[in-house]
Amino acid sequence: MTLLTPLIVAGFYGLIIYFSIQGLSGTVNKIAVVNENKTLTERLSSTKNNTYVYVDQSLAQMKASLKGSDFDYILYLPEFKLDNPQGIQILGTKQAGLTLNNKISDGIEDLIRIQKLKESGLAQKDLDKLKSSVSIDTKKIGETGKEEDSSAGASTIIAYVAGILMFMFIMLYGIQVMRGVIEEKTSRIIEVMISSVKPFQLMMGKIIGIALVGLTQFILWIILTTAISAGVVKVFLPEKNKKEVSANAPIKDNDKSIREAVDNGPIANVQKALANLDVTKIVSMFVFYFIGGYLFYSALYAAIGSAVDSETETQQFMFPVMMPLLLGYSLSLSVVTNDPYGSMAFWLSIIPFTSPIAMMVRLPYGVPEWQLALSIALLVLGFIGTVWMASRIYRVGILMYGKKPSLKEMIKWFTYKN
Repeated sequence: MTLLTPLIVAGFYGLIIYFSIQGLSGTVNKIAVVNENKTLTERLSSTKNNTYVYVDQSLAQMKASLKGSDFDYILYLPEFKLDNPQGIQILGTKQAGLTLNNKISDGIEDLIRIQKLKESGLAQKDLDKLKSSVSIDTKKIGETGKEEDSSAGASTIIAYVAGILMFMFIMLYGIQVMRGVIEEKTSRIIEVMISSVKPFQLMMGKIIGIALVGLTQFILWIILTTAISAGVVKVFLPEKNKKEVSANAPIKDNDKSIREAVDNGPIANVQKALANLDVTKIVSMFVFYFIGGYLFYSALYAAIGSAVDSETETQQFMFPVMMPLLLGYSLSLSVVTNDPYGSMAFWLSIIPFTSPIAMMVRLPYGVPEWQLALSIALLVLGFIGTVWMASRIYRVGILMYGKKPSLKEMIKWFTYKN
């Protein structure tokens, strides 16, 4: 492993860079542009990843025919003043990623700058004054055809948080299983316990016990976070101010800034975005994927702990187990957040080695039910397989002392019949 580890690390990061480039460059979006703005005569230019097609149909007609067409999204440009571009929307049956949103915003800002330059004949020194900031409302068209407010930024933030927490939980509690097995083995307590229970029961007892500890901690975090957040809102927005800035209360001149901050501030935008997310589904799936991912990896960690006599001997076995988890973590927070509906995101969220993290990153953007069901089924089959495989090694390893096992020897333990 001293010689192989540098090569593995180099190959690992090479894979991340390769798949990140492939995942981002391989996606092509066809966007129908509905331009009702008579002032903005310049047109968006297609790029390698985004093809813009200007259509003569109205927004209502395009929304009705979107599912049966080959367009991925609709870009709606309403009538607005060049100094104050408002009401621009990206609509689609799937939610646009943050990268696509930013690229379209930049493109429209360039068009507005060019249009202003044409109309005003300004000199080069005045170009800095021409730039206009474009804010696009991202919406999803539901199954019923109704528009749903969404936010690429809010979805991305939730995806990042879910992915990071899932990675931390699986790593933290999986390693705790390994350390517990090593401690019992080195203290010879295992020899007493094995006389009363079967090795498989002992391994599953430790795995399930630590899983319950993790779930308890997670539930406590949710309860405490909710309670603290409610307390902070109450402190910073007292009941008196709430009444003053409520929709039905008369607004005084000196209260307009407060009302505007409450209605248009970042907290209001986040609340608006979260209102259209299925938070219950996201939390419940987080619990399931934590349990599934934890069982999948902790069984392997238990097998490692049973095969060695000290934690220093675990390094040669831990790295191959950690690599798929690290790969899924890195690609989920780079490729999946930018293209949650691409083929790379699909396979990462289906394969059991990476699905606990990748699927949690995809969920805030919306995942088809059949993909979610397939991912769950494969993860269940995956942890059943790893638990069975790990138990074959565990039953022999917990009673082996004084010798550093090799991978070849562990394979022999796996093949023992009794």
